[in-house]
Amino acid sequence: MNEQRVLSRVTTGMRVVDVAGSEIGTVDLVQRDDPNAVTVQAPTTDPGSSLNELIEATAVEEPDVPADLAARLRHSGYLKVSTDRVRTGAVYVPADQIAAVTDAVRLEVPLADLPAEE
Repeated sequence: MNEQRVLSRVTTGMRVVDVAGSEIGTVDLVQRDDPNAVTVQAPTTDPGSSLNELIEATAVEEPDVPADLAARLRHSGYLKVSTDRVRTGAVYVPADQIAAVTDAVRLEVPLADLPAEE
């Protein structure tokens, strides 16, 4: 798939530029596709009372977005981009919204179209 070839050329720390040429931030995480990531399941266990169990139960998994969007991102692959241009400090870029990878990751969409980390 073309998106996966594009993702394979992205490395952490690369600059990310939106469709207008505005710098958004830098790549924090590159996640390749997982074709089996099509369903979302709620936790099935009670976190228990130990500190370690509580930490594991509250740990945030990537991507930190609503469950339906997270499943789509995991299925197709995505980038997590650190940025000071959104309140939460990060946005996610679906693999199919990457236009090119050169000296920077160039997107097909503006920053406003990217889902922010929750």
